[in-house]
Amino acid sequence: MSDKPENTAPLNFRRYKDGDTKIKSWRDQIFQASHSHKCPTYIQSTPPCQGSCPAGEDIRGYLAIVRGTEKPPTGLTWQEYAWRRLTSANPFPSVMGRVCPAPCESGCNRNEVEDHVGINSVEHFLGEYAIANKLGFVKPETRTDRKVAVIGGGPAGLSCAYQLALKGHAVTIFDDHAYLGGMMRYGIPGFRTPRDVLDAEIQRILDLGVETRLNCRIGTDVTMEQIRAEFDAVFLGMGAQAGRSLPIPDGTAANVVPATAFLRAFNDGRLQHVGKRVVVVGGGDTSIDVATVARRLGHIEHAKPTDFDDVIGGRMAHDVAEVSAKQGCDVVLTSLFSVDKMQANKHEIEQAKAEGIEIRGGLVPVGLVRDTTGRATALRVARCEAKMIGARLDIKTLEGTEEDIPADLIVSAIGQAVDFTGLEMFDAGKGGVATDRNYQVQGHKGVFAGGDALRPHLLTTAIGHGAIAADGIERFLAGEEQGKRPKIDVHVFDLQRKMVEKGLPFNEAHGPILGTDKADIGIHNFDNRSERYVIPHDELYLGHFNNTPRLQRSITTLDKESALGNFEERLDPLSEKQAVEEAKRCMSCGMCFECDNCVVYCPQTAVFRVPKKQATLGRYVATDYSKCIGCHICSDVCPTGYIQMGLGE
Repeated sequence: MSDKPENTAPLNFRRYKDGDTKIKSWRDQIFQASHSHKCPTYIQSTPPCQGSCPAGEDIRGYLAIVRGTEKPPTGLTWQEYAWRRLTSANPFPSVMGRVCPAPCESGCNRNEVEDHVGINSVEHFLGEYAIANKLGFVKPETRTDRKVAVIGGGPAGLSCAYQLALKGHAVTIFDDHAYLGGMMRYGIPGFRTPRDVLDAEIQRILDLGVETRLNCRIGTDVTMEQIRAEFDAVFLGMGAQAGRSLPIPDGTAANVVPATAFLRAFNDGRLQHVGKRVVVVGGGDTSIDVATVARRLGHIEHAKPTDFDDVIGGRMAHDVAEVSAKQGCDVVLTSLFSVDKMQANKHEIEQAKAEGIEIRGGLVPVGLVRDTTGRATALRVARCEAKMIGARLDIKTLEGTEEDIPADLIVSAIGQAVDFTGLEMFDAGKGGVATDRNYQVQGHKGVFAGGDALRPHLLTTAIGHGAIAADGIERFLAGEEQGKRPKIDVHVFDLQRKMVEKGLPFNEAHGPILGTDKADIGIHNFDNRSERYVIPHDELYLGHFNNTPRLQRSITTLDKESALGNFEERLDPLSEKQAVEEAKRCMSCGMCFECDNCVVYCPQTAVFRVPKKQATLGRYVATDYSKCIGCHICSDVCPTGYIQMGLGE
C-alpha cells in the first residue's frame, strides 16, 4: 500500500507552466519578444451546447437573458423574452425540458470545470412560466396564398407547421390519431409528459391558424394525389410508430408485442394491467418507459392468459373492477450492451433500478419457450458481446450460456419502423425516406420529410428536422434554389440585428470589418464564425470560473411498492431564483459576457470599453491598435474565447 498522499490539489488552468520552453504551436512562434504581428480579433463562435442540440436552440442566448446579461425590450419580462428566444427553435420547452436526454449538457464546456450547466432545467422553468402566464406565439402580420400539407402530427410535423405558420403560410396537419402529439403522446407515458402540458404547447401552434384533419388516414380517407393537387408543398412527418419484432426465428406469439403497441395501448387507456412477469427487450429510452409503465400497472390475481392478445389490434379493454385488486409485477429489462453502455438516459436507468426493475446487460434473445397453445412462457437469452463497427451492429453470441427468463408478457423495444401504407412511393427501401441535406425527398420536388421517417432518433432531432424542412419549403415556394445548409445549423446571436435595434451604424459598404478599427460601422475586427466553428474548452480561460455546484431539480424516487399505481409526475421545476443562479453558471462560450478581464489586464490600455452610446450586447470592448503590441494577454484572460489573436495591421 502506497504512503503517497491522495492528490487533493484544486484544478489548475494555467496555460503555461514554470519552465516551459517548448513551442506548442506555430502560432506561438510569431511572438517577438514583447510583441507580435497578431492583434486581438473578436470572434463569435458556436458553443458546444448549441452545436450538440439537434433542435438548434440558441441556448447561450436565452441563458444570457435569464442571467441578466441581455436585457429584455420595454414591455417584456425577462422570462417571456427568454422563452421567445428559446421557442424560435423549439415550440415545446415544457415537454422537452422534462424528457429530452439533453445532449447539450453532455457537450457543455462547463464539464471541464465541475459539472454541466442545467440547461434542461432552465428550459423546463421557462416552459412552465409560459403555460402559467398563458403566453402565445405572435401571429405573422401578413399571410401568403400558399398552402402546405403536413402529414403526421408528431414533433416533426408540429415543428414544421409552427415554423411555416410563422412565415404566413396556410398549414393543414393530417394525422390518423384522435389527438396530435405523435410519440410525445402515444409513445411516452403521461407521468413523464403530463397531458395538460402537452396540450397547452400544441394549442399555441394551432392558435397560429394551423388547421387539422384528425382520424384521417392517407390512402384510405384521402389519397396522396388529392393532397398534391390541393397543396403547394408537402411535409412527411408520419414518424416510425410500427414496432419491430424480436430478431429470432419464429419470434412472434400472442403475448409478444412491440413497444409502440404496448405504449399506445397504455396511453389510449386500453391497457390497465400486465402479467405477473414482464420481460422487456431493448436498452433505449423506450424500453425504460415500457418497464416503468409495467411496474406501475402491475398484474391482477385472476388475469386471463389472452388479456394481451389484442394489444396490436387495438381492442383491449380491461375490467376496471378487476384492476382495483391488482398487485405488483416482476419486470426484467435486457440489453445487448452492458448497463453502463446502454443508450437510455442514465438518470432514467437509475430511477428504474430504484423501482425494483431488474436490468441485465450483455444478453441477446435467441428463442421463445412456448406452452401447448403456442403462447410464450419464457424468453431464451444468451450472453453476448455487442459493439458497433461503423454503422453496423456486431453481436457475438457466447455458446453454452443460454438461459430462460420466465414471462407472461414479452415486449420488444428494439426499434421502430415507418408504416408506408398509402405512402409507398416515398419508401426508399430501407424502412425510411431518402432526402437531401435540406430534407427534400429525392425524386419528389416540393415534398420534404423529417423526424423518425428519416431515422428513429430523439424528439429534439425531429423538432430540428421540422424547422430545417420549413426553411426548405419556404425557398421552394419562393422558387429559389435550396442551396447548402450551414455546417453548424443552429440559431445564434445576431450582432448586426442588435446594433440596428439600437440605431447603431452597421453597413459593410462602409468598408471591411476584419483588419481595421477605423471604419465607421460601429464595429471592427469582428467575425461571426457560428455557422462553421464550435469553440472547445481549451480556447477558454477556465481559471476565471469558480467551482459552483449545479442546482438540480427535485425528483421523487419511487420504490417497488410505491411505484404500483403511481402515475404522478416525479420531476419538479426549478424556482425562479434557482433558474437565474443556474443560468449564471453558463460560461458564454464564444461570446463576450462583459467580465472586464481584457480591460483590466491590458498593459498598454489598448483594450477599452466601448462608449455607452455605442455599446450593445456583443459590442462591449474594442481595441486601439495604435497602442496594441500583440502581447496576447487579453486573449489569454478571456474566459469565453471571444478574443482571439489574428493577423491585422
